[in-house]
Amino acid sequence: MRSIAGAFALLLVLATGVADAREQKVSLKQQPAAQQTWPQEAELKGDYPRGAIVINVSERRLYYALGDGKALMYRVAVGKQGFGWSGQSWVSAMTKNPPWYPTARMRAEGAPRYVAPGPNNPLGVRALYLGWSEYRIHGTNAPHTVGSASSSGCFRMLNADVSDLYERVAIGAPVYVIQ
Repeated sequence: MRSIAGAFALLLVLATGVADAREQKVSLKQQPAAQQTWPQEAELKGDYPRGAIVINVSERRLYYALGDGKALMYRVAVGKQGFGWSGQSWVSAMTKNPPWYPTARMRAEGAPRYVAPGPNNPLGVRALYLGWSEYRIHGTNAPHTVGSASSSGCFRMLNADVSDLYERVAIGAPVYVIQ
């Protein structure tokens, strides 16, 4: 009887180990293939001043210039078809936990007049306002959109990434949006 109980206990341990291994495999499959941390150090081609922001729309990447051709690289969402733009601007203001005031066009399409800071706010936890325009570099409450062309011209980042960038950038920093 003891041998049967011992064999049963051994089978239970083995089965639990197999189940644990299956769980580990499942959780590994759900993680990205290449575990990358952001921002990443990158080379930046072009003559950009230290502290500048360069957004490469086709790459869907934002670069924060460190000088000497080096930069920190972040993932971004860019403007959807018909809403993208390129040119030069500057960081005119920065806000933690920004409220959102949709444009008249957005309100005509069903957006509310105002969205308070919080989990329902599409600007996420930080916003960097660009020049005198309605465009911003901001966080998001829809992280799955980062890396896509889905915005109305703003540049969306993961909240952790925009928080990191926010601590590095100064008001007045030049912003270059290139195709």
